[in-house]
Amino acid sequence: MKNFKDKVVVITGASSGMGRAYAMAFGKLGAKLALNDYDKKGLDQTAELLSQQNITSVFTKVFDVSIKQDMYAFADEVKSTFGNAHVIINNAGIEGANKPLYLITEEEYEKIMGINFYGVLYGCKAFLPQLVANNEGAVVNVSSVFGMIGPPGQSDYCASKFAVRGLTKSLMVEFHKSPISIHSLHPGGIDTNIAKLEKSKPFAKKYLTTSPEKIVNHVIKSIKNGQPKIVYGNDSFRAWFAANFISKRLLKKILWMEMKKTIDYEADYKGFIKE
Repeated sequence: MKNFKDKVVVITGASSGMGRAYAMAFGKLGAKLALNDYDKKGLDQTAELLSQQNITSVFTKVFDVSIKQDMYAFADEVKSTFGNAHVIINNAGIEGANKPLYLITEEEYEKIMGINFYGVLYGCKAFLPQLVANNEGAVVNVSSVFGMIGPPGQSDYCASKFAVRGLTKSLMVEFHKSPISIHSLHPGGIDTNIAKLEKSKPFAKKYLTTSPEKIVNHVIKSIKNGQPKIVYGNDSFRAWFAANFISKRLLKKILWMEMKKTIDYEADYKGFIKE
């Protein structure tokens, strides 16, 4: 897609960070916006910021993307409000538990997979028929650089983001002869509030430095250029290079040394890691 004026753009996780930045950027391009988040206060603030910019073609819906029926209801409401969607930005996501696998509960895994993976799946399933009906469109599924490498303390988050990556790679093949473009987004360290846990603060301070506006502008350019895999943000090139060109044996050592400063080593790892 080259032009977004009067196109219907669906953005999940739009209460802050990249989601809010997508809304502002697409709104300024003249798009009609269908925005979701489970944080009503933040979503209302996004809508107010859009209104201040005279961006008024906005529909908001508060719900959890991991609830399938709510996503399908959202798709129906978007269609009845604006018509068929043209662009889907499956952006909603949460952080992991930031602790080793044996300390993460099954319920914690289920929660992160529900939002980070099934939320993306439901977004694709609910809205892709609308794009197909339009015979044009773009899908951006947000994975992560942690969908390419596996740092310690991130097995739950990595599992969800690797799953998004696999889903999207298959979609790319299925739609490769279609006017609908499929994009797999792998953000590096973006300055958002996703790292909410106290033990995640050292990681956030060190790595989450690229502004949401920068990556959003890059994504929009990538949609226009038909770039299927989008890797952007602080340390994203290093992660991509490591995933593709460094031996797995060496990569394990590098990741451990790099991430050791950002995990609770004394509490979570010292009992079974031999330095």
